Amino acid sequence: MKVLVGISQIFVAILFLISGFIKLNDPVGFSFKLKDYFAADVLNLEFLVPYALLIAIFVVIFEVLLGIMLLIGYARKFTTWSLLLMILFFTFLTFYSAYFNKVTDCGCFGDALKLTPWQSFYKDLVLLVLIVILFFGRKHIASFFTSNLRSIVVFAGFVGCLGMTYFVLQHLPIIDFRPYKIGANITEGMAFPEDAPKPIFEYQWKFNIDGKEKIITTNGDYPKVEGEFIGVETEEVQAGYEPPIHDFSIERDDENFTEAFLTADNVIVIVAYTLNSAEKDGFIPVKKITDEALKNGYQVIGLSSSSTDTTEALAETYGLNFKFYFCDETALKTIVRSNPGILELQKGTVKQKLHWNDASDLKLRKLEKPAAQLNLNLKQRLDSIAVLDQRYRKLMTAETPEARKAMADEMGLKEEEYTGDLYAMQRVIDSANLLFVERILGQYGYPGSSMVGQPTNSVVWNVIQHNPESVPKYLDIIKKAGQEGELSMQYVAIMEDRYLMNEGKKQIYGTQGISEDGVDYIWPIENPETVNDRRAKAGFAETIEAYGKTLFGPDFEYKVHTLEAVNEE
Repeated sequence: MKVLVGISQIFVAILFLISGFIKLNDPVGFSFKLKDYFAADVLNLEFLVPYALLIAIFVVIFEVLLGIMLLIGYARKFTTWSLLLMILFFTFLTFYSAYFNKVTDCGCFGDALKLTPWQSFYKDLVLLVLIVILFFGRKHIASFFTSNLRSIVVFAGFVGCLGMTYFVLQHLPIIDFRPYKIGANITEGMAFPEDAPKPIFEYQWKFNIDGKEKIITTNGDYPKVEGEFIGVETEEVQAGYEPPIHDFSIERDDENFTEAFLTADNVIVIVAYTLNSAEKDGFIPVKKITDEALKNGYQVIGLSSSSTDTTEALAETYGLNFKFYFCDETALKTIVRSNPGILELQKGTVKQKLHWNDASDLKLRKLEKPAAQLNLNLKQRLDSIAVLDQRYRKLMTAETPEARKAMADEMGLKEEEYTGDLYAMQRVIDSANLLFVERILGQYGYPGSSMVGQPTNSVVWNVIQHNPESVPKYLDIIKKAGQEGELSMQYVAIMEDRYLMNEGKKQIYGTQGISEDGVDYIWPIENPETVNDRRAKAGFAETIEAYGKTLFGPDFEYKVHTLEAVNEE
């Protein structure tokens, strides 16, 4: 018994210390895992969610202290009772999680070691056996040092835990075990190796053969049997390879910018999981450091899971001179344990990662060939115009009054601001925006990517597009901006085609389609036999045939129409 207790004492103590210190290194990450357990579909303890971080800190510090106390033989009765109660609770929790497949990773060892639910349960079973041995053989637990010195060691451990907790909460984890650590390449983290194991599924086909039900198992092929097919059940018998990063993307306005930013140099990324829980004081130093980064020639973007309206409102409140893009909340929480947090990316490789408290420590170079010397003041004014340009257009898309109210509440609008004639109200804004844009065009020329960056360089285009009577006046300016690389040629093509169609002329790039009296067609095109070459040159990925299907549905077949035929119809 004494030998069993001695082995158990060392093994359990070391395991608790390792597990505790890993989670103490990242209490925020452990709090995310507790929130998973508190969710309505797991333990249904949602009232504890706001206290998840406090509970996480208490649990991990207590776990470390129990490891220390057991290792030196301090307060043996209290220690063994505490160990037994804790392991009984966690054994139940991991069994519940594994049996009902609720939480796929217990978080026992943070991001350092991922265990499946059943692995976690078996680990806790082994610990339960060892702790039961310690519980009943506590008199054999070896004690080290004198009683007073043991008390000092435990107190010092407690103070050390508090100090470490404070440090990692005010900065970032001391050791980063996540796939977004400094030096990691995000693109490589999402890749599948050529020899990566693929998932294996087992199909259980159920047939009625000669009046008897029979099950035939295959790995996917339909069985060659004579009988009446009843149904099939599928079971994954071997999981395939899952890359370390599998839920990362950068999107905005239904466009995917992931590849663009992961292949770019000198990108500063501001991460804010959700703005509801973000530390708003953090955006003050973020504003200072991002302005400096922009002046030095860096691209700066934000990543958040919050809505565009919410991020635009935040940018306006704090004078942030960059756009937020959408990214999955779980991915953002994994990237950096600070809300907001700061990253530097070089072709998708994480070069720097900082808590907002350490924003001033971000190392910025004066780039020899900066991406752009942006007019930050003009950029901010145009970003505000962009919000107004979509103010009521978004509300018009709401299918029900309830949906419109919810959308308006999120935008911070009063009832009288969203219950009237939305089209008329938007037209008033469009006219005011045009006056503002005309002054900018007169003072600066077209404010393109080198002046205000992307996607702000499209704001003036949008305003003109929404004031079609002004298109003839400014079309040449738009064309020039496209030719000089200040504006995507796709925007130029869309505006030129729409102008030509409105003038009753043939379009050039085939961007304009018509739905009329139940008939869908692409407006007549100049030299339709070469339109796909022009589309490719303008940057369109789809051929005219594929674009027609995107526009009108998969059953649409592109046909060449003449102006004469259209006018006759």
